Amino acid sequence: MINSMTAFASRTGAGHGATWGWELRGVNGRGLDLRLRLPEGLDGLEAALRAALSARLSRGNVTLGLRLQRDEGPAAMRIDRDLLDRVLHALEEVQLRAGDLGITLAQPTSADVLTQRGVMVQAAATDTSEALVAALVADFAPLCDDFAAMRAAEGAALSEVIKSQIDQIEALTTAAATAAADRRDAAKENLTAALRRVVEAVGDVDEARVTQELALLAVKSDVAEELDRLRAHVGAARALLADPAPAGRKLDFLAQEFNREANTLCSKAGSTALTAIGLDLKAVIDQMREQIQNVE
Repeated sequence: MINSMTAFASRTGAGHGATWGWELRGVNGRGLDLRLRLPEGLDGLEAALRAALSARLSRGNVTLGLRLQRDEGPAAMRIDRDLLDRVLHALEEVQLRAGDLGITLAQPTSADVLTQRGVMVQAAATDTSEALVAALVADFAPLCDDFAAMRAAEGAALSEVIKSQIDQIEALTTAAATAAADRRDAAKENLTAALRRVVEAVGDVDEARVTQELALLAVKSDVAEELDRLRAHVGAARALLADPAPAGRKLDFLAQEFNREANTLCSKAGSTALTAIGLDLKAVIDQMREQIQNVE
C-alpha cells in the first residue's frame, strides 16, 4: 500500500464569531516541506497544525492556507455602576435641595439617567481567540482525513501502474536470459573463428595464453549476475509496494539499481537481440522511475 504525494482538500467552517475556509495542497518533494499561510493573532495555531501534518505525512511539498473572517456584530454596551450610583446620589441631593427651597422638580426617568455621560459605555470585547483556535484545530482533523484519503486513492492508482511496469521488467529479464542462452553458440563460433584467424596469422601461438584470454572474454560477456540482480530487485520492489510504511525513497533507490543493471546488460550484450531487450528494459525502468517520484 503506497500513498501519492499529490493531493488536494478543502473545507469550510464557522464558530466563535468567525467563518473560515481551508485549502490543503500537496505535490512531490524530496522531504517534508510544510508551508502554512495563516491569519495573525491566533496564538498556538501554527504549532498545532504543523504537529498534526508532521504526524500524518512523511514526504511532499505541502501548502496549507486558511481564510478567516470575523463576524462584526453590534457593539455590546454595559452600565458603569459606580458612575450610576454617583449620578443617582446627585439627583437625590438636587431633589432634596429643591424641596428645601420650595421648588418642585419632575422625577427624572431612567432614560434621563442613562443619557448622563459615562453611565452607558461600550463593553470590552471578549477575547475568543483561544476558543477559536481550539475550534480550528478540531476542524482541521477532517480536512487531514480528506487529504489523506485522496493521497491513498492516488497512491492506489499509482501502485497499479508501477506493478505493471515491474511485471514488464520481470518479463524482459526472462527474455534477456533466453537471449543470453541463445547467444552462447554464436559466441562460441565467433571465438573459435577468431582463434583460427590468430593461429593462421601468427602460426606459433601459446595455446594456453589464448585459452586464458578467451576465458576472460567469456567472463566479461557473462550477464548471469546482472540477470540475478534484476530478479532480486523485482522481488524487493514488490515487497516495498506491499509494505504499509512509506516506501518512496527506497523505491527511488531501487530504480537506480534497476537502471545500473540494465546499463551493464547493454554493455555486455554482444548480440543484437540482447541489446534490444536491454534498451527496452531501460525505457521501462525510466518510466517507472518517473512514477516513483510521486510516491510518499
